[in-house]
Amino acid sequence: MARRKKGKDISGWLVVDKPAGITSTAVVNKVRWALDAKKAGHAGTLDPDATGVLAVALGEATKTVPYITDALKAYTFTVRLGQSTNTDDAEGEVIATSDVRPSDDEIKAALPTFLGDIMQVPPQFSAVKVDGERAYKLAREGEDLELAARPLWVDELLLVDRPDPDHVTLEMTCGKGGYVRSIARDLGQALGCHGHVRELRRIWSGPFIAENGVTLDQVDAEAKTPALLERVQPLEVGLADLPEVRCPQESVTKLRNGNPASVIGSGLEYGEEVWASYDGQAIAVGRYMGGTLQPSRVFVPPADS
Repeated sequence: MARRKKGKDISGWLVVDKPAGITSTAVVNKVRWALDAKKAGHAGTLDPDATGVLAVALGEATKTVPYITDALKAYTFTVRLGQSTNTDDAEGEVIATSDVRPSDDEIKAALPTFLGDIMQVPPQFSAVKVDGERAYKLAREGEDLELAARPLWVDELLLVDRPDPDHVTLEMTCGKGGYVRSIARDLGQALGCHGHVRELRRIWSGPFIAENGVTLDQVDAEAKTPALLERVQPLEVGLADLPEVRCPQESVTKLRNGNPASVIGSGLEYGEEVWASYDGQAIAVGRYMGGTLQPSRVFVPPADS
């Protein structure tokens, strides 16, 4: 007989403003413990030294994680000019230097190269897999990796500050799977001066904003209390980028059982991905087939509802 997972049936999102010096997994574990939640995950890893939005999904909200990871997200980051490191950030070993310091105008002129659909090579120290092994593990063992370039959509890349000749602060809005460290590295190469990330902060991700997030100190202070539970946002927030259709009462059980059922929507394309609600609660996500929803994900209500 399978053992039941301990914890409470909590579904929703807790947005953490992650501090530097802790892994994304450790943050998820902290949140899960503080809320005594059965199930938790996150929508997009941040490097240990990065700060900002880490959206932690709880319970049924974990089924909406792909819609957050696929959404646009924005970062501010400071590039240290004149140095390349083996990790493309400040944690690594300096492997090349330059006395060249580009002007603000030269930097601005180089930024459009990184807009739109681009191909990006991940850092050597990254979580991509090479023959079943994580790249960072192989890099730590001294292997020189040839990682394949990956597509990335960059919506915006702006110069927002130049505190001194050695540093430039940029803001980037991009799609899924981007490495800010690669942007810093490649910009340094394009400018002929080398570069790596000095500081990195994710300021928003889909509907979630860093300044509205809870700190880890607050998580600790409010652990196991109703105050922290009140900070949990509904799982429906994770579906904000999908059109909503209404579910008649007679369709609720059918959809939750994974069967097609009638829904009410307008202005939708045949086959468009939508989410169905009943009385404000998400019932399912699926394809709109002209008045019928073909569910692909269903949401199970809490045991006490």
